[in-house]
Amino acid sequence: MIKLLPKLTKVTYEEFLEMDNSSEDRLEYINGEVHLQSAPSVEHQRVVTNLSTEFGIYFKNKECKHFVAPFDVVFQNETEKHRVQPDITVICDKSGFNENNYTGVPTIAVEVLSPSTTSKDYVIKMDLYMRFGVKEYWIVSPKNKSVEIFTLENGIYLEPVVYSKDDTVKSSIFTDLSIQLKDIFINGE
Repeated sequence: MIKLLPKLTKVTYEEFLEMDNSSEDRLEYINGEVHLQSAPSVEHQRVVTNLSTEFGIYFKNKECKHFVAPFDVVFQNETEKHRVQPDITVICDKSGFNENNYTGVPTIAVEVLSPSTTSKDYVIKMDLYMRFGVKEYWIVSPKNKSVEIFTLENGIYLEPVVYSKDDTVKSSIFTDLSIQLKDIFINGE
């Protein structure tokens, strides 16, 4: 879950880094605002783990690789800088890796919804990913047992393709990537 830190006005990226270095919490920085990430629920982590397993199988021995949060992704251009931790990222352009994070644009960003993050994932992060050119944005809802895939075309996300619990998700970028949702939303009990 992600919460906006209380009583904060906009801060610079440098001020954010100072806060981050002195904090044990996981923080994100978007549009000049600092967002605190609290521990995710068991259901959230189960879905992330199951999806990560499927990505791991698919991307094994391929050029593109997937990463699971906490993993910092820095989006920047001449006028702005942001740092987020998508639940899962797929990165094909390896030139942005450094010792601590990835600076660049992932090919796919995946966010698994929590009650406190839904509006942030649909509005703030979607806008950020779209502006910086993330080609595919997956929003996964454990509650609804669904996946929405937004594909970037001409700088905007098209209406999503929506998959429900009995469907097989297919990527528009990696056309041979397909994941059966029944394997993602199993409860493991």
